[in-house]
Amino acid sequence: MLDLVLLEAHAAELRSLLATPDGAEAAAYLLLGRAEIGSDPWSGRRRHRMVSHRAVPVPEEDKVSASGLHVTWSTRSFVRLLKAAEEQGLTLAIVHTHPGSHAFFSDQDDANERDLLRIVGNRSGAGHGFASVVLGGDGSVCARRWTAPATAEPCERVAVVGRGIRLHGLAGGDGDPLLDRQARLFGPTFNGLVRALKVGVVGCGGTGSPTALLLARLGIGHVLLVDDDVVELTNLNRVHGSRRTDVEGRVPKVEVLRREIEAAGLGVEVTTFKGWVGDAAARDALRSCDVVFGCTDDHDGRLFLNRLAYFYGIPVIDMGLRIMPARDGRPYEMAGRVTLAGPGAPCLMCRGLVDPRRAMEEALRRTDPAAYEARKAEAYVLGGGDPAPAVVTFTTETACMAVNELLQALTGFRGDGGMRTGRQRRFDAVEDRATTCTPRAGCEVCAGTGLWGRGDVLPFLYRAG
Repeated sequence: MLDLVLLEAHAAELRSLLATPDGAEAAAYLLLGRAEIGSDPWSGRRRHRMVSHRAVPVPEEDKVSASGLHVTWSTRSFVRLLKAAEEQGLTLAIVHTHPGSHAFFSDQDDANERDLLRIVGNRSGAGHGFASVVLGGDGSVCARRWTAPATAEPCERVAVVGRGIRLHGLAGGDGDPLLDRQARLFGPTFNGLVRALKVGVVGCGGTGSPTALLLARLGIGHVLLVDDDVVELTNLNRVHGSRRTDVEGRVPKVEVLRREIEAAGLGVEVTTFKGWVGDAAARDALRSCDVVFGCTDDHDGRLFLNRLAYFYGIPVIDMGLRIMPARDGRPYEMAGRVTLAGPGAPCLMCRGLVDPRRAMEEALRRTDPAAYEARKAEAYVLGGGDPAPAVVTFTTETACMAVNELLQALTGFRGDGGMRTGRQRRFDAVEDRATTCTPRAGCEVCAGTGLWGRGDVLPFLYRAG
């Protein structure tokens, strides 16, 4: 299995680089990060995902000729970039346009790219290859990867991802009568689109449980549930689908939601992981997702998802609530927020939504409980304090806000521009407002583009531990 994630910023850069006043074809390069997925959690098959990391123009001195039907350039820059890609653990791709048509690979493309593969084999040896991307004049995209012995593996689909989400290479629309009413709103191709999506939900409590069930009712084809907790008595007021017998049986939250989704018979494939989101055993599943909803109050988990979003081009729609009771003349404070993390958006650290000290303490508690308790006894640990108030209507409304951002990314029902990078709803004041910030100078995640689409690295996400 092979697919490509093309970041919106890179797609826009490529189309700008390759625009020609006379409608001639044009070419550029793209360096791609890699995600080597040992087992896709839904199919069990090996999977290779490519993620756009950096666009590179063809040097002017290498350009030979171009027309509405062809583009030719010297291979000197190709060989130089091939060496650089191999040294950095990246894949080199050539990109060219078909300005007057949809994206497809022509017979001439086949012949030219086989010649390039011979150059790769002569320089790097058997087993090395490169990728090829075509941008159609109608906005379509197709891609493939060449490997020895002279075979091209097509991408099953290309996802153009940022504040919007566009999938190329899908089959026709889904005529399932179960989803007919939403197709009447969003069009005949919408249901096929949501059936193709692979969506993760990290945290299956007050916001995560309604998020998972809303996604299932939308017909999302593949859902991943991640949580390390079991149902407790105090969860029953807000964890959708939970029962008192689940408390008595100490049933994991992920299994409660799996049971409810599968019992509904909606055709959703559900896979679960009971554990911490950053565990090595969860990485294949997370890297297989198209979108992840962050529904956890775990600072270290949020920090992990924050980096995942930028390294793999997987939008993370993070949510949280701040609910404070009225006390001593102070009014109620009730607010839910939804925040987008990913290339082109300020990261969760720059927004002040992750407390690095709390993240460090949570990591210590998870990896060395004895050391954590010792530090807590010495007052080096902040401590959990009293449980925060939680009301099912507010947690569910926040989940609805988050899922509606996904719908905006897929359909643009609010207009152009895609998802908001930040949205806050005051339940007490009955008001919504957009929120944003400027990345902190020097933030390696969002102030620059060096980690965008970097893919697999050692250590994972350049995190220690």
